[in-house]
Amino acid sequence: MASRKGAAKAGAGAVAAGQAVRSNAYVQRLIDDEDLRDNLRTAYKSAKKAYTRINGKGPTKALEDKKVQRDLSDAAASLREATDALRGGKKRKSGRKGKLLVLGLVGGVLALALSEGLRKKVLDALFGAEEEFEYTSTTTPEPSTNASSIPGQPVGTT
Repeated sequence: MASRKGAAKAGAGAVAAGQAVRSNAYVQRLIDDEDLRDNLRTAYKSAKKAYTRINGKGPTKALEDKKVQRDLSDAAASLREATDALRGGKKRKSGRKGKLLVLGLVGGVLALALSEGLRKKVLDALFGAEEEFEYTSTTTPEPSTNASSIPGQPVGTT
């Protein structure tokens, strides 16, 4: 009798586990999405290839191997796509706006570096127009009172 109760409990547990799996959104997405399954399969195969190439080598030699690097990169890319698909189907953008922004910044810096007139306009816009002024000394030499004085002689003695 005890074995029947244990079997019934195990059967009830299996049914509950099956219902939990059926209601899990990630499992449903894995069942429904063929691209997700392909990405996971590709990631597994690439990681397995990399592991077989690494096996027996030291870590530094293994990481210098270009095929291992490519396999690990492929595995990482496939896992990234799979996680994006699991999170809600977000696709990574190509980054055109970012590339265009960088290109515009580089062009602007080059224009500022090469054009003196543009550089002056930008500096005037940022810091205000530069004030032009003439330097005049506040100390002026005193005019000599004796026009016939000889240099090196004291004034009043001739």
